[in-house]
Amino acid sequence: MKLTFFGRLRDAVGAGEIDCSIPANVGDSEALRAWIGEQYPALLDASVRIAIDDVVSSGPVPIAGVAEAAFLPPVSGG
Repeated sequence: MKLTFFGRLRDAVGAGEIDCSIPANVGDSEALRAWIGEQYPALLDASVRIAIDDVVSSGPVPIAGVAEAAFLPPVSGG
């Protein structure tokens, strides 16, 4: 699966994207956050949203067969 990172998360991870094999016990977007967050704690912030195949969701989304998960920092503006 391709994981992409935007804004400050790109800096926290040190890359805009990584390709990785997801363990079998990681079945949804929140489990994915917990798993990758072990290595990159900035991704554990509750304000970070996850888009699964270009769809942002507010709850856990199954990731079986998914091509991409994008981690999105909170948006600020004025």
